[in-house]
Amino acid sequence: MMRFFFAVLAYLVPTFALGFVWHLVAFERYYAALAIYRSDIIIPFGLLAILIQGVAFAWIYQRAFAPQNGALLSRGLAYGAFGAVLSWTFTTLAVAAKNVMTSVPDYLIIESAFTAVQWAMVGPLTALAFGRSSPAADRLRAPMVAG
Repeated sequence: MMRFFFAVLAYLVPTFALGFVWHLVAFERYYAALAIYRSDIIIPFGLLAILIQGVAFAWIYQRAFAPQNGALLSRGLAYGAFGAVLSWTFTTLAVAAKNVMTSVPDYLIIESAFTAVQWAMVGPLTALAFGRSSPAADRLRAPMVAG
């Protein structure tokens, strides 16, 4: 249970910190020029969304990536690639498809960069949070990912 908790934190902490700095400080003018954000951003909603995502992504890692053989870093990078592609579809593509903004290409560029940086951190941190799986845990999870 502690591994799962730390995996949630491995998503929550860097994602929230990076998201806050990236969107509201470092690239504030860039996003203002895109004109896609409300003037009164509701930060607790963002934090809640990230927490829910963290639980879901930790569950995915536990079931699909932790049982795999290989080094922690290779599992973390594989998970990071998976998470980046999945996240990109709902945080970048879907938003660009349905939200009003001044430049869809500029949005795709900045959010794609954000997603790459986010998952370059989250992937290895999640693998580290789970560490090396125990043989008993591997036996329990293996049937769920074998196919």
